[in-house]
Amino acid sequence: MTGQNPKKHRSGFQQFFLRGLGILLPTILTIWILVAVYQFVQGNIAGPINGWVKQGIVQFANVPVSNDEVQEFEQNLSAEQRAAWRNAGLKPDWLTREIRRSKVQHWWNTVSIGNWAVMDLVGLLIAAVLIYFVGRVLGSFIGRRIYGRLELLLQRVPVFKQVYPHVKQVTDFLVGGSSDKMRFSKVVAVEYPRKGIWSVGLVTGDTMRNIQERAGVECMTIFVPSSPTPFTGYVITVPIADTIELDIPIDAALKFTISGGVIVPPSQLIHGHDQSDRPEQLEARPDPEPQRQST
Repeated sequence: MTGQNPKKHRSGFQQFFLRGLGILLPTILTIWILVAVYQFVQGNIAGPINGWVKQGIVQFANVPVSNDEVQEFEQNLSAEQRAAWRNAGLKPDWLTREIRRSKVQHWWNTVSIGNWAVMDLVGLLIAAVLIYFVGRVLGSFIGRRIYGRLELLLQRVPVFKQVYPHVKQVTDFLVGGSSDKMRFSKVVAVEYPRKGIWSVGLVTGDTMRNIQERAGVECMTIFVPSSPTPFTGYVITVPIADTIELDIPIDAALKFTISGGVIVPPSQLIHGHDQSDRPEQLEARPDPEPQRQST
């Protein structure tokens, strides 16, 4: 009785480990990115807004303060705090505002689900409404003109001008917030960077008049994204007759590029085979029969 091959065990462990990693890693990374974005927005945008909201409640809302609360608050002050209060010449109104601020903060924290303060969503909602109105204002004709001039001014600031254009290019690509952003009409395959090598490209529009006149045929401009970062790539001009139009959406072409060709659109799979079945098919394939020697 022969023992099992340890190499087969190692290959099986590696196969299933990589498969499990491929299944879990996208989910874990997605959750991590969402949590990081939420923490950033909550700490840098919603947090200050919540502070302003609480300050507005203290300033303008009629939060009742009794004499007993004033006396209790004053008794809890240390001797140093009481002396600093008197030396600063603070009026009794300051003490009342401090009590109101403490009561508002206590009420703010009590409206919660477990350890999560529900009232913290107020800052997020206000931020979303403000972003919406900024988009509406800057989307108008006058708003675009004003923002364009402001953007030109920002691009002249030292250091800032080296970073801002690249960040704006990435955000325009992801969110599509710019009116003059790159627009893709369809997906094509083109022989690039040389004959015999096919690359997936995105059609951006017609080419320049001088190029088409020199070529003598109808041409188009194509953006060939790089892998795995499709924000960068190459812009080429080729005759329309030298391209093959691919019947796939833009996002499917970007997924194909980002994944390095691993994620193929279902309609483009050869023989309709699912890529996830390829490892099993390779394992199930029988070993080739040994060639018979001729006598």
